[in-house]
Amino acid sequence: MSRRVVRQSKFRHVFGQPVKADQMYEDIRVSKVTCDSSFCAVNPKFVAIIVESGGGGAFIVLPLAKTGRVDKNHPLVTGHTAPVLDIDWCPHNDNVIASASEDTTVMVWQIPDYVPVRNITEPVVTLEGHSKRVSIISWHPTARNVLLSAGCDNLVILWNVGTGEMLLALDDMHTDLIYNVGWNRNGSLLVTTCKDKKVRVIDPRKQQIIAEKTKPHDGTRPIRAIFVADGKIFTTGFSRMSERQLGLWD
Repeated sequence: MSRRVVRQSKFRHVFGQPVKADQMYEDIRVSKVTCDSSFCAVNPKFVAIIVESGGGGAFIVLPLAKTGRVDKNHPLVTGHTAPVLDIDWCPHNDNVIASASEDTTVMVWQIPDYVPVRNITEPVVTLEGHSKRVSIISWHPTARNVLLSAGCDNLVILWNVGTGEMLLALDDMHTDLIYNVGWNRNGSLLVTTCKDKKVRVIDPRKQQIIAEKTKPHDGTRPIRAIFVADGKIFTTGFSRMSERQLGLWD
């Protein structure tokens, strides 16, 4: 006779209250693309959400001041020829957002303060340099017009968005798929996680790996890492028994 073991949740006694209909967005067709992404980005003015779109990739931009049911014909930001995988608002301009796509390109968009009457289809600049889909983008926290992209070609590129030029490419530091990339507070260092189960700290100016940690978590699921305020690195991952783990590293 076999016995089924059910793992109880630590949060089984936690209950939440749903917000009222006029305090949330409804009827948004969120993208169903398989990608390790949050599918949304927010700044003090807008929330942007990657959505389903026929014939290419798109995302919707909604003002934070206006919630409720979203019209099915609400204008979208379109231009990619394949699904959008990541979006990120510029920290220096609340009307500028970047998008990354399966079509191997990165596009930068200017979003007006008013709601447009038709789709936004013309990006400010299109950045081309990856050979496979681009799944990660991140603006530099302190330098204007500097954008990072990472793709499934194991390549990290820094761009000058103002000119559309590639500043540098880190093409020999990752042996497998890059899971995530994060800046430190002043943008002098990068932390990356990779399918090879390594966490790397990279100096982009010197184009060197200055620190490396193998298997911070023993599980097979993806690892995430970010810099925290004091310069330490915070990681999330799983044990061999698929239990969630958190780590803090010098």
